[in-house]
Amino acid sequence: MSTIIRPAQSRGHANHGWLDSFHTFSFADYHDPEHMGFGPLRVINEDRVQAGAGFGTHGHRDMEILSYVIEGALEHKDSIGTGSVIRPGDVQIMSAGTGIRHSEFNHSKTEPVHFLQIWLMPDQGNLKPRYDQKTFADAEKRGRLRLIASKQGRDGSVVIHQDADIYAALLEDGESVEHKLKSGRKAWVQIVQGAVDVNGVSGKSGDGFAIEGEPAVSIAARDQKPEIIVFDLP
Repeated sequence: MSTIIRPAQSRGHANHGWLDSFHTFSFADYHDPEHMGFGPLRVINEDRVQAGAGFGTHGHRDMEILSYVIEGALEHKDSIGTGSVIRPGDVQIMSAGTGIRHSEFNHSKTEPVHFLQIWLMPDQGNLKPRYDQKTFADAEKRGRLRLIASKQGRDGSVVIHQDADIYAALLEDGESVEHKLKSGRKAWVQIVQGAVDVNGVSGKSGDGFAIEGEPAVSIAARDQKPEIIVFDLP
């Protein structure tokens, strides 16, 4: 039974000028054999992209890719004809499957965009590429864990090809939420912003928590506006 913190300051870091990125798990030139992922959760990158800049067209295969915007607006275009702008409250899912090419740019010419890029390995390969995007209002996440992604698309969540449930919550100081874990399941908690205690362990913006062998995940706010994401994983 354990709740182990992954401190924000120990993450991999790459600053390319136009892009400032922190890697929770090994990614690109950052390799740490102790942090290659957690179950099917493979990537959590916290990215800040300068105004007018972005990732040119590039390809992916066999990966479930979620984008979660914290501040600003992210513009997406892909090879299956999708074009969209992702803003705070939106959750974008792209199933790369047999292969997809896309680009991501800061939609603004004046303000940076701050977002999380999250990758999960799918539970099967060679799927048909797919895109979806849904908005989850702050009111749906305030003081509770709102399901934003699941294998079956329960409760209006986006569909992911993996036996994982992903929740988001917005808390006020003194509020707490709890998520019970079924036998054999584990959890990752990512603090998007703010400060919380996770199973009694204190954390702040950018920290992550690996939780195994515990019956539940308990999260208590320690400042005014924490935002968290909880991954319930096989």
